[in-house]
Formats: sequence, structure tokens, C-alpha cells
Amino acid sequence: MPAVVMPTVPLFHIYGFEYVLKTVAVGETVVMQTKRFDARQTLSAVEQFRVTNLPLAPPALLALVRIAEEEGLKWDLSSLLMVYSSGAPLGKELIHRFSRCFPSVQFGQGYGMTESTGGCFRLYGQEGTKNSGSVGRLVSGSEAKIVDPVTGVALPPSSPGEIWIRGQQIMKGYVGDIESTSTTIDHEGWLRTGDLGFINDDGFLFVVDRLKELIKCRGYQVPPVELEDLLQIHPDIAEAAVIPYPDEEAGQVPVAFIVRKPGSNLNEKQIKDFVSEQVAPYKRIRHAFFIDSIPKNLSGKILRRKLRELASVRMGSRL
Repeated sequence: MPAVVMPTVPLFHIYGFEYVLKTVAVGETVVMQTKRFDARQTLSAVEQFRVTNLPLAPPALLALVRIAEEEGLKWDLSSLLMVYSSGAPLGKELIHRFSRCFPSVQFGQGYGMTESTGGCFRLYGQEGTKNSGSVGRLVSGSEAKIVDPVTGVALPPSSPGEIWIRGQQIMKGYVGDIESTSTTIDHEGWLRTGDLGFINDDGFLFVVDRLKELIKCRGYQVPPVELEDLLQIHPDIAEAAVIPYPDEEAGQVPVAFIVRKPGSNLNEKQIKDFVSEQVAPYKRIRHAFFIDSIPKNLSGKILRRKLRELASVRMGSRL
């Protein structure tokens, strides 16, 4: 029986566009939502249309998990076979929470970008259970290596560095922008992704974060995703985002933006204490601000530039 797919990601984004091509190529049924993503409406549609495959962005996955944890599942989801997440880094803890809430649903991840015309690494089924946090193995016809971002030297397995990809699917370049093309693709055709990650001995890729988004605190590199994953465990936090903020002594320090759950009176000190108990000193949250929602683009990626601007305003008001 053909799959019934419900893409909940923008179709103009490479993630959604891949599903447009795939569903036509293999004759799958597609269920489209005409409004912005809503977790309850999505679960209702899965029940109504017997959806089998559900591609999501990480924030949407978190929304489904929160409903399952807080309210239980009131829908018949027996048709749902696969949930797939891509478009932004996903923490291990959220993957574990999803598996606890949806034990009969397989979970998959992938990694790619517009410049690579889609996914270059993919992970499905039992491989995902055994390699939690990985985005999978390299797809056929592609090459990848992990490179020291300073020296350009290829690194051995399990050593973190910049992810480089090469293959027939890599773009030719940016139209009318020779300079940007030359800094993104080298003379041997390697695409510099700008993402930090490592490949283990079995060939599974683990993405840490965007290189330019790492927080450089006292000589250490702190991935914002690691702290965001931790904050989202807190029972009073609906969403969280972490950014670097300039500091004369440390260089940069982690600053958190928090969306409280309705009715919560969570304060800044409680957030700092919660994180401090579980991380090294240089990873501790130095400031926490409360906002109504985390700004994201349509593919679910956090708009950290907007948060940096907001942090400057909030910090200025404290002085």
C-alpha cells in the first residue's frame, strides 16, 4: 500500500521540495495543511487521513512530544509508521523523549542543505535507535570528510571539525556571485558546509552546531544546541534558545531566551541554578530573558540574529 505523507515543512525549502519530488516519483498520497503548523491539528489529520509518514522540523517535533507528555495521546495514530526530522540540529534528549511517547513509530533524521540539493546523510529505523543523535550515513554517490576549520587538514574518525561534502549533487555555485562561490566550494569541488560535526568509526555523522554560532567562552567552545536541549527538559519551559553575548573577561558567555509554560512563575535564578547543577562552569547561563515566542524561519531554524539584537536591548536596559 502506498505511503500517505503529510509534509509539515515549507515546500519552497529544500527539505519540503525533496518530498514534493519523491511523492510524485513513487506515487504516494500527500496530505497538505493550509495553515501554520499546529500540533493538535497535525495529530488530528494523522488520525483522519491515516498518515503513515510525517516529516517535521525540530520545533514541531518538540511540540508533539510536549502534548504527548502533558495531555496524553487522544488520537488513533496506529497508521503512523515514520516520523522524520531535519532542517536544524536535534538533541539526544528530545529523541529519547519522542521514543518514549511514540514507541511504535520509527524515527529518522537526515542532513543536507540547499547547496547540496537535499540530504547527504540519512538515518532510518533500527540504525536510529543504536546511533541516537546521529543524522545517519553518507548516501550513495557522495563523499564527506571532517576538516580542521583553521588548517584545512582532514581529521580522523570521532574528531570534531567542519563538515565538507563532495558529489554530483553539489551546486555549481551562487548565480552571479563568484566570490561567495569560491569561499564555499574549493578547487576540488568540496562544499564547505559551515557546520561542526564528527563521523564515528562506523560512518555515522553527528552534527554539533553551526561553526559561526558556537559560543567561545574562556577558550572553550560551547554549542548552543547542547544548552537548549538541557533547558527544554525543565518542566516549566516551553521553548528555549541560547546565543553568545560579548563579555570583556570571558570573550563570550551563554545567554538564554525562555518561553515559560502557561501559569509558570519561573525566574532567572531558577534557570541559572538548574543549568549550573548539570554543566561545566564555562557552560553556565549568565543571563536569561523571558519572551513570548522564539523567532524562527519557516523551516524551524532559530533566528539567532534577532535574538542577539534583542539581547543588546535587554542588556542595555539593565545598565
